Amino acid sequence: MATKSSAARTSGPAPASWREVTPAAVVLLSGPEDYLASRAAESIRGQVRAAQPDAELIRFDAGSYEAGTLTMHASPSLFGDWKIIEVAGLAQMNDAFLVETLSYLTDPAPDVVLVMRHSGGNRGKKLLDAVKASKATIVDCQPLKKDGEKAEFVTTEFRLARRRIDADAVRALVAAVGSQLPELAAACQQLMSDTAGDVSVETVEKYYGGRVEATGFKVADAALAGRTAQALSMLRHALATGADPVPIVAALAMKVRAVAKVHGVRGSSMQLAKDLGMAPWQVDQARREAQRFSSDALARCIRALAEADAQVKGEARDPVYAVERAVTVIALGDG
Repeated sequence: MATKSSAARTSGPAPASWREVTPAAVVLLSGPEDYLASRAAESIRGQVRAAQPDAELIRFDAGSYEAGTLTMHASPSLFGDWKIIEVAGLAQMNDAFLVETLSYLTDPAPDVVLVMRHSGGNRGKKLLDAVKASKATIVDCQPLKKDGEKAEFVTTEFRLARRRIDADAVRALVAAVGSQLPELAAACQQLMSDTAGDVSVETVEKYYGGRVEATGFKVADAALAGRTAQALSMLRHALATGADPVPIVAALAMKVRAVAKVHGVRGSSMQLAKDLGMAPWQVDQARREAQRFSSDALARCIRALAEADAQVKGEARDPVYAVERAVTVIALGDG
């Protein structure tokens, strides 16, 4: 039979991500993304209580810490019950907390899981260094800033729930509600709760289509990737909500020019970036997008954009049609 220690707490190297965290004597949730920290803390709590249902939960703040609190709560109880101690506000910790926790790290209590939350900054660097030097588990809770990271988050949420979401639907969901991670997570849960079977882009648009921030660059990204329906949908939403077609055409032209620069050119990303006045990541992205275009297709795109540029600047009565045509030509590529 497993002992209390092996049943409710494991030790070892820090997990690769917040999703994989397991209980340990000391866990540091480090980084500004509160949502990821709360998910990690919830997971730890659940795992401990799965093994020790009567584990007591104790919470306090490091900024308003009163001397002796950690020692009192971490002391063995009469009945030997497990304890989960969650400490918030390490970025504002007072001196009493710093001193007592440094001492605690040298000999953590055997039946306690101490989970500490530090949102960033240099306050308490001495304690953070001590935590890192110990065998504590450190969970990196950094914001998901890139759309690719948010897309991976959505895909994983569905996979873990044994549900499938189409790639286009993932992109549409991130575009619609991806500015705040808690909102994105809630949208995933709503879609899984309210629908059955695979989640398609049409389903996402039904629930969240009116909230897509369809900027010119998002339209351009969809068009260059060949997602014709999505690009046109985002374009129409942008124009319907008052977006000026001129900067949208400018964004399309900038993206197509980048593709034209790297089309058929050999060399490393670093060298091409230097030669072409682009960032290495822009070269890599443009090269991926260039795979969909022959020289003739690129020429068609450039002509369509030139016509659209002239028409949205006053040479046509229907600038919307001009932009839609340019988007369609780009999205079709060699098709």
